[in-house]
Amino acid sequence: MATANKTVPTDADVAAFFAAQPEARAADCRALAALMHRASGHPPRLWGKMVGFGDHHYVYGSGREGHTFEIGFASGAGGKGDISLYLACDASVHAALLARLGKHRAGKGCVYIKRMADVDEGVLAELCEAALNEVRR
Repeated sequence: MATANKTVPTDADVAAFFAAQPEARAADCRALAALMHRASGHPPRLWGKMVGFGDHHYVYGSGREGHTFEIGFASGAGGKGDISLYLACDASVHAALLARLGKHRAGKGCVYIKRMADVDEGVLAELCEAALNEVRR
Protein backbone atom coordinates (compact mmCIF):
# COMPACT_ATOMS: atom_id res chain seq x y z
CA MET A 1 0.00 0.00 0.00
CA ALA A 2 1.39 3.41 -0.98
CA THR A 3 2.00 5.97 1.72
CA ALA A 4 0.38 9.38 1.45
CA ASN A 5 2.51 12.34 0.46
CA LYS A 6 3.26 14.48 3.52
CA THR A 7 3.89 17.60 1.43
CA VAL A 8 0.41 18.96 0.83
CA PRO A 9 -0.87 22.49 0.32
CA THR A 10 -2.59 24.25 3.20
CA ASP A 11 -4.66 27.38 3.60
CA ALA A 12 -2.34 28.76 6.30
CA ASP A 13 -1.46 32.46 6.13
CA VAL A 14 1.87 32.90 4.34
CA ALA A 15 2.33 36.48 5.64
CA ALA A 16 1.81 35.29 9.23
CA PHE A 17 4.34 32.50 8.63
CA PHE A 18 6.91 35.06 7.47
CA ALA A 19 6.08 37.41 10.36
CA ALA A 20 6.86 34.60 12.84
CA GLN A 21 10.48 34.53 11.56
CA PRO A 22 13.23 36.79 12.94
CA GLU A 23 13.04 40.11 11.03
CA ALA A 24 16.09 39.59 8.78
CA ARG A 25 14.86 36.12 7.80
CA ALA A 26 11.30 37.41 7.29
CA ALA A 27 12.65 40.04 4.87
CA ASP A 28 14.54 37.33 2.96
CA CYS A 29 11.38 35.17 2.83
CA ARG A 30 9.32 38.07 1.49
CA ALA A 31 11.99 38.81 -1.16
CA LEU A 32 12.16 35.15 -2.20
CA ALA A 33 8.38 34.91 -2.34
CA ALA A 34 8.18 37.97 -4.59
CA LEU A 35 10.93 36.61 -6.88
CA MET A 36 9.35 33.15 -7.14
CA HIS A 37 5.89 34.64 -7.65
CA ARG A 38 7.19 36.70 -10.58
CA ALA A 39 9.01 33.71 -12.07
CA SER A 40 6.16 31.21 -11.68
CA GLY A 41 3.10 33.40 -12.07
CA HIS A 42 1.65 31.73 -8.96
CA PRO A 43 1.16 33.21 -5.48
CA PRO A 44 2.95 31.66 -2.50
CA ARG A 45 1.18 28.87 -0.64
CA LEU A 46 2.26 26.96 2.43
CA TRP A 47 2.86 23.26 1.92
CA GLY A 48 3.49 22.32 5.53
CA LYS A 49 6.47 24.51 6.51
CA MET A 50 7.57 25.02 2.92
CA VAL A 51 6.47 27.90 0.70
CA GLY A 52 5.52 26.61 -2.74
CA PHE A 53 4.51 28.12 -6.05
CA GLY A 54 2.31 26.36 -8.58
CA ASP A 55 1.27 22.71 -8.71
CA HIS A 56 3.07 19.75 -10.21
CA HIS A 57 1.82 16.19 -10.59
CA TYR A 58 4.66 13.68 -10.99
CA VAL A 59 4.94 10.00 -11.81
CA TYR A 60 8.18 8.11 -11.19
CA GLY A 61 9.30 5.17 -13.31
CA SER A 62 8.31 2.90 -10.41
CA GLY A 63 4.72 4.05 -10.79
CA ARG A 64 4.74 6.09 -7.58
CA GLU A 65 3.06 9.40 -8.13
CA GLY A 66 2.26 12.48 -6.17
CA HIS A 67 1.61 16.18 -6.13
CA THR A 68 3.94 18.99 -5.09
CA PHE A 69 4.80 22.59 -5.91
CA GLU A 70 6.77 23.59 -9.02
CA ILE A 71 9.37 25.63 -7.11
CA GLY A 72 9.60 26.70 -3.48
CA PHE A 73 11.68 27.23 -0.38
CA ALA A 74 11.91 26.50 3.33
CA SER A 75 13.22 28.97 5.85
CA GLY A 76 14.89 26.55 8.23
CA ALA A 77 13.82 25.82 11.78
CA GLY A 78 12.97 29.03 13.60
CA GLY A 79 14.74 31.13 10.99
CA LYS A 80 18.08 29.49 11.80
CA GLY A 81 20.26 27.58 9.40
CA ASP A 82 20.12 27.70 5.65
CA ILE A 83 17.25 28.65 3.42
CA SER A 84 16.53 25.64 1.22
CA LEU A 85 15.51 26.52 -2.33
CA TYR A 86 13.58 23.70 -3.97
CA LEU A 87 14.45 24.05 -7.63
CA ALA A 88 13.93 20.69 -9.27
CA CYS A 89 16.72 21.25 -11.74
CA ASP A 90 19.91 19.31 -12.26
CA ALA A 91 22.82 21.23 -10.69
CA SER A 92 25.28 19.72 -13.17
CA VAL A 93 23.23 21.10 -16.09
CA HIS A 94 23.09 24.54 -14.49
CA ALA A 95 26.69 24.71 -13.26
CA ALA A 96 27.34 27.96 -15.15
CA LEU A 97 24.40 29.69 -13.45
CA LEU A 98 25.36 28.33 -10.04
CA ALA A 99 28.92 29.59 -10.55
CA ARG A 100 27.48 33.12 -10.92
CA LEU A 101 24.91 32.82 -8.10
CA GLY A 102 27.08 33.78 -5.15
CA LYS A 103 27.58 32.06 -1.81
CA HIS A 104 25.58 28.81 -1.76
CA ARG A 105 25.70 25.03 -1.50
CA ALA A 106 23.97 22.79 -4.02
CA GLY A 107 22.40 19.40 -3.52
CA LYS A 108 20.16 17.19 -5.64
CA GLY A 109 17.32 19.51 -6.64
CA CYS A 110 18.12 22.00 -3.85
CA VAL A 111 20.23 25.08 -3.43
CA TYR A 112 21.07 26.26 0.09
CA ILE A 113 21.77 29.88 0.98
CA LYS A 114 22.26 31.71 4.28
CA ARG A 115 20.67 35.00 3.21
CA MET A 116 19.50 36.78 0.07
CA ALA A 117 22.32 39.32 0.36
CA ASP A 118 24.77 36.48 -0.41
CA VAL A 119 23.35 35.80 -3.89
CA ASP A 120 22.69 37.60 -7.15
CA GLU A 121 18.90 37.91 -7.42
CA GLY A 122 19.03 38.08 -11.22
CA VAL A 123 20.88 34.77 -11.38
CA LEU A 124 18.47 33.27 -8.84
CA ALA A 125 15.56 34.36 -11.05
CA GLU A 126 17.26 32.61 -13.99
CA LEU A 127 17.62 29.43 -11.90
CA CYS A 128 13.93 29.60 -10.96
CA GLU A 129 12.98 29.96 -14.62
CA ALA A 130 15.22 27.02 -15.58
CA ALA A 131 13.63 24.87 -12.87
CA LEU A 132 10.15 25.86 -14.00
CA ASN A 133 11.00 25.00 -17.61
CA GLU A 134 12.19 21.55 -16.55
CA VAL A 135 9.16 20.85 -14.35
CA ARG A 136 6.70 22.07 -16.96
CA ARG A 137 8.11 19.90 -19.77
